[in-house]
This record gives sequence, structure tokens and C-alpha cells, in this order.
Amino acid sequence: MHHMSSQMKECIDNCLACYSECLSMAMGHCLEMGGKRVEPAHFRLMMACAEMCRTSAHFMLIGTEHHRHTCRECAEICRQCADDCERVGDMQACVDACRKCAESCEQMAA
Repeated sequence: MHHMSSQMKECIDNCLACYSECLSMAMGHCLEMGGKRVEPAHFRLMMACAEMCRTSAHFMLIGTEHHRHTCRECAEICRQCADDCERVGDMQACVDACRKCAESCEQMAA
């Protein structure tokens, strides 16, 4: 197995936590509450964020250098998603998970 740094392990954990948080919040909270929480742009962003986080974690787990590219994009989407979830309101867990993921992905992309 390829050597994995503790920084990469932490990033994988943050990506998977963000994937889980975005997906469960979108499918639970947002769908149940409706209104601005299911506006297409917001809902798509949450789905895109979840999938990008999952993909970045996957790329790091399989040990490909391409994780630098996925992590760069992941950080960007996570920041957008955090800002949008903050705008919508009452989604602090998602905001926090996205910001934490973005920070570790930026380090991995560097």
C-alpha cells in the first residue's frame, strides 16, 4: 500500500464527513423544509459539493497524484457551498463541515 501522510488521512476524513453532512442535510433537512432550501441552484450546489468531496476522498484513497486537482476543485466548491448554506440559514453543521474540508483540501492541493 502507498504511504499516506497524517495530513492526507485527515483530509480524507474531512472530505467524507463533508460528503455525509451535505448529502444528509440536503436529503433530510432541505427536502423536508422546502422553500429556499430546495431552490435549484442551492440544491445542485449541495449535491455537487457532496460528490466532489466523495471523489477527492476516493482519489486520495487510491493513491493517485490527480488528487491535487480534485482537492483544488473540492476546496472551491466547499467554499461556495459553505457561503450558500450560510445565506440560506439554519445549516451551520454543513457550513462548518464545508469550511473544514476546504481548508484541508487547499493544503493537499498545494
